[in-house]
Amino acid sequence: MLIMPPTVSVIIPAHNSAKTLGACLEAVRRQRQPVTEVIVVDDASTDDTRAIARRFGCRLLVTGRNAGPAAARNRGIRASTGELLFFLDSDCAPEPDALENALAILRDEPDVACVHGIYALEPLIDDGPVEAYRLLHGHYWRLRNVGRVRTTLFAVCLIRREVFTSVGLFDENLRASEDVELGDRMGDRYGIVLTDTVVCRHDDDSRLGALLRKQFHRSQLLIPVALAERGPAGIRANSPVALVAATLVPATLPLAPLVGGWPAASLLLLALFVVAEPGLLRFVLHRRGPAYAVFFFAVHLLVQLAVVTGAVVGGLRHLADRDFGPTRVTTAKTPR
Repeated sequence: MLIMPPTVSVIIPAHNSAKTLGACLEAVRRQRQPVTEVIVVDDASTDDTRAIARRFGCRLLVTGRNAGPAAARNRGIRASTGELLFFLDSDCAPEPDALENALAILRDEPDVACVHGIYALEPLIDDGPVEAYRLLHGHYWRLRNVGRVRTTLFAVCLIRREVFTSVGLFDENLRASEDVELGDRMGDRYGIVLTDTVVCRHDDDSRLGALLRKQFHRSQLLIPVALAERGPAGIRANSPVALVAATLVPATLPLAPLVGGWPAASLLLLALFVVAEPGLLRFVLHRRGPAYAVFFFAVHLLVQLAVVTGAVVGGLRHLADRDFGPTRVTTAKTPR
């Protein structure tokens, strides 16, 4: 009996993605596994994103206002026809075997409904040491969590359409952590695999100020989403011990005058922060050497402080306004 290969729709949400969208679409074109259609959802871009999508002959959907990645992905889902949906961020270029390898996992493990992959260490576009920090850290924590997981990450992800029919679409109330929230809704009904056989090159933040602002804003949804989680916690990119140590480093600086002006407590906490994840320390030293490791952990400290600050602000916002967070929490409020 002839078994037809599954139909695959590629869905790419894009907002001001002119820098990377061409490389992303070229990588889709080079996939060994054929795709049925490529849908680019332009989320109200003001650059040449739409022109690039048209040049590649994609199906182009355009939103009237910038509504965020959840809304853009949902529009792509509704417009798509494939049995399987291959999601890519517009700043990611999957390796030629990425889709083929993801499909093999779905074929070999029938209970698995979602396969997502990792970032390569090599950037899509090399923009300097801050981007190298992001890729090193992003590669490390994904690699550390390879296997069966409870979290979905949609930078490069293949998922069965039936999942959305069963658990619903992305929560458009969320502009960050929307993929994490979806994975929690999948719960124990659908297997989720994070694999190092599905790899994409990623163009990440290259300016420190922009990176810290993004981390601050995105982390504001960490607490609201965590409070809505029904099952065990999923993948965590950062060590709780490192987060606490990072928070206490500046908090203990006022103690310096009490010990002759020497910030002993802060230095001890800084040392704890660096060794809190020995695997990460070894990984950075092995990949880039001691000199870069000093830079890496200096940036990492600032990022962790931005994450903690954002999480605290987001938690307070959620307390003051229950509409700030996942819809399944806000719609469950007691009527006034």
